[in-house]
Amino acid sequence: MSRRPFTDLHQDRYAVRTAGMTASEIRALFAVASRPEVVSLAGGMPNLAALPLKTLSAQAAQIIAEDGLTALQYASAHGLPLLREQICEVMALEDIAAHPDDVVLTVGSQMGLDLVTRLFCDPGDVVVAEGPSYVGALGSFAAYQAQVVHVAMDEHGLVPEGLRAALRQAVNDGRRVKLLYTIPNFHNPAGVTLAVERRAEILEICRTYDVLVVEDNPYGLLGFDGRAYPALRSLDPDNVVYLGSFSKTFASGLRVGWVLAPRAVREKLVLAMESATLCAPTLNQMIVSRYLATHDWQGQIEMFRENYRERRDAMLSALERYLPPGCTWTKPDGGFYVWVTVPRGVDTKAMLPRAVDARVAYASGSGFFTDKSGSRQMRLSYCYPAPERIREGVRRLAAVLECELDPARSFGGVGSGRTP
Repeated sequence: MSRRPFTDLHQDRYAVRTAGMTASEIRALFAVASRPEVVSLAGGMPNLAALPLKTLSAQAAQIIAEDGLTALQYASAHGLPLLREQICEVMALEDIAAHPDDVVLTVGSQMGLDLVTRLFCDPGDVVVAEGPSYVGALGSFAAYQAQVVHVAMDEHGLVPEGLRAALRQAVNDGRRVKLLYTIPNFHNPAGVTLAVERRAEILEICRTYDVLVVEDNPYGLLGFDGRAYPALRSLDPDNVVYLGSFSKTFASGLRVGWVLAPRAVREKLVLAMESATLCAPTLNQMIVSRYLATHDWQGQIEMFRENYRERRDAMLSALERYLPPGCTWTKPDGGFYVWVTVPRGVDTKAMLPRAVDARVAYASGSGFFTDKSGSRQMRLSYCYPAPERIREGVRRLAAVLECELDPARSFGGVGSGRTP
């Protein structure tokens, strides 16, 4: 039975702000990338194979059996007190001294980001963000009609002089900058880390221009050398809102994140949580809390680090072996992503359908900008596929690139080795 053509009968009823709500290019890739014959280097799904699933299953069953009347009931929008205390212990690894009362539990850190944007951004306000930047953040900013101004990064992260120039220009133009949104550690999508010596300078610049800093740090404990960088929040507690998550260091499907905010902001966040979802799922919070209390969670994070380091190494060696001359890429010290720049004349968004035909997927760079940049970039994720699949995916990608650069070639090529 054929379906009738789709007509949106409600298009004249939507709020004006919905005009900025569009599907990200990453989401559109999922259906294709999930096909078993396609090597997906597109999504940032954590690899959960190292988790102690039998132990977690038994603990979840025990929680329901012993504390089910609490675990399956509504709870405070603030979040479970014990888990908030435990989160303070987690953040202490990044030199953050926090009080549990200033932690608000959210449904993943994405919800925290959405709530912070709702609290601070009026239509037309400016959010400064790295270029490129996380697609989920760009979606939240667009939904609240904030305007994004990108600031360039280099191999050491956000460039302070670029930030200063962007804020100066906004003042000269009469535009109000509300937030600096930054992922300082193992950036998504760029893979770079903000140099420690730049952190205090960036915070001082934001103080000078009266801009609140939103520090998004889901990857901070996933440095391959085991090093934890000092959080921006640890350097300026009064002007930094910190977003944290267990999605990368434990289990993404539980959707447990948090916001650490200055006290006045905390109060408004709790009210925003109540209006958005009443409370985050109590059972999920109790599962995370029990895991932190009974499991060697720092040892588990070390297992994740080793897992991702092996995959990072497989990707970097494959890029070195297969990608054609003229390609460059970042060399991440942690996290999930490598950011690749291809030669002039290649548009990674236009090339993507041909890559999928060659059974490899990636995230094209334009999805990580709001200003049409990124046509020569792509994000490659090494977190989920096995090393041998990563190598095969890069080999297929290199063959597609070779064809883009030399249309006389066929997909049978495997690329050529190069040194960036």
